[in-house]
Amino acid sequence: MKTDNELATAAWRKAKASGSSGGSCVEVAPLSGGRVAVRDSKNRSGPALIFTAPEWTAFKDGMSKGEFDF
Repeated sequence: MKTDNELATAAWRKAKASGSSGGSCVEVAPLSGGRVAVRDSKNRSGPALIFTAPEWTAFKDGMSKGEFDF
């Protein structure tokens, strides 16, 4: 898979709750094969984390259950 090209042309988006002020946000983008990319919105040319579909589902499930709350 050509991940670098996919990242360059991906449809990145931030959460609606992040507003347009910049701030400390992450962006997500769907990739081929059900994978999901995550990057820092302030460093768009920087690295991205790539999750498989099952990894992303587990992460979202954990977030909704509060598993990552401090």
